[in-house]
Amino acid sequence: MRIMFTQEHPLSEFHTKPLKVNIFNRMKKSIQFGAGNIGRGFIGALLRQSGYEVLFADINAQMINAIQERGYYTVFVTDHEPESFEIDNVTALDTSNPLLVEKVAESDIITTAVGFSVLPKIAPVIARGIEERAARNNETFLNIIACENGVRATSELKKEVLALLSDRAQQYSDKWIGYVDCSVDRIVPPVKMDHVADVSVERFYEWNIDNTQIKGELLLEGVNRVDNLSAYIERKLFTLNTGHAIIAYLGYMKGHDTIEQSIADPDILRYVLAAMKESGAALAQKFGMDIDEHIAYCEKIIKRFRNYYLNDKVNRIGRDPLRKLAAGDRLISPLTTAYGYGLPIDNLLLGIGAALHFQYPGDPESSRMQEMIREVGLSAAIEKITGIEASSPLNMKIVKAYKEVATFSPLLVNKIEIISTSGIEARLVTDLLKKAKEYNYDILLKYI
Repeated sequence: MRIMFTQEHPLSEFHTKPLKVNIFNRMKKSIQFGAGNIGRGFIGALLRQSGYEVLFADINAQMINAIQERGYYTVFVTDHEPESFEIDNVTALDTSNPLLVEKVAESDIITTAVGFSVLPKIAPVIARGIEERAARNNETFLNIIACENGVRATSELKKEVLALLSDRAQQYSDKWIGYVDCSVDRIVPPVKMDHVADVSVERFYEWNIDNTQIKGELLLEGVNRVDNLSAYIERKLFTLNTGHAIIAYLGYMKGHDTIEQSIADPDILRYVLAAMKESGAALAQKFGMDIDEHIAYCEKIIKRFRNYYLNDKVNRIGRDPLRKLAAGDRLISPLTTAYGYGLPIDNLLLGIGAALHFQYPGDPESSRMQEMIREVGLSAAIEKITGIEASSPLNMKIVKAYKEVATFSPLLVNKIEIISTSGIEARLVTDLLKKAKEYNYDILLKYI
């Protein structure tokens, strides 16, 4: 079967249109869990532009207060042709606020952008809201959509919610609650704004939802309703997320500060394009995807990465390498898929090798990874992180790539040599020794 993808949305074109609100009926209500950049700049904005009241649920008191005080925020489209538009009729609550259960009981749609690992933490309040809906015999549909970087995130949230429901509420859920999987794609970098709730986004976006899982009528503009969501999820994960991560990790190795600087490096561009082609070949085998269409998709992604105005930092995209190197995520999944089909994987391996070197002081997960490598050794650490057995040929290929990619960077050292300590303060020597241990350097002290 040949998979053809529908057109992505290059721009939120409908934001200038009047909101379609029926004055004879109540305005439809939505809850967006997560008032971060994706929540405000992408999902919450589309909900409001589709005519919903938007309630943001978050734990950030500063953000909650900012949204409550103004009742609106501004989205800035950061591009060669910049523009901005206001998102009004919004409010916010802390996720611990008891009123949130009541809001769940009244909502028509619930969306999330909290991070895949946080979904179990918001499941209890959603479950309590569904219990309340069942107790009231609320015969209106509620669709829940988890907009996370993960495969079938809503299905995972559904498991967490159902485990907390009574038998009666489970029966109610089966009839009236739609758990709709999706894939989302929009780069929303952290940009400091004059007002804390304002947000900067790229022009491009894509939001694909599984049409087969919707309950009732879902009035939502700007989405692609698809019947083959798995292909869309893996295309995004294997292409955009894979490419973005590899650019960041190779950029880190070569001392670049931003994604735009990294992609301007001819060597990095060559490796990333080759890695995306390797992952695309795996997609073509798995889904019967049109390879020429995929190449055009890759070119569009590279153009997005080159957006100077986003000023997206290498360390932001590279953070949390333990999650990004997990078996089902953006680096290992395309690697094992391509490897399983006997396809080339050399450039995917280089990206993974670079990821294993990543360490940034502001990212605890990268420090944990380096500590793991020090404690158990590289091969064993790769097995723990990726699930690829230490004795396997594929693990050995990753080890080889790790060593090869270390030669890419003139900044990467593995030895600190202190020629004399007689004129150096003891505190400085102590700091050097501490840093050396943190970054796996060898220390050679030569007293003169």
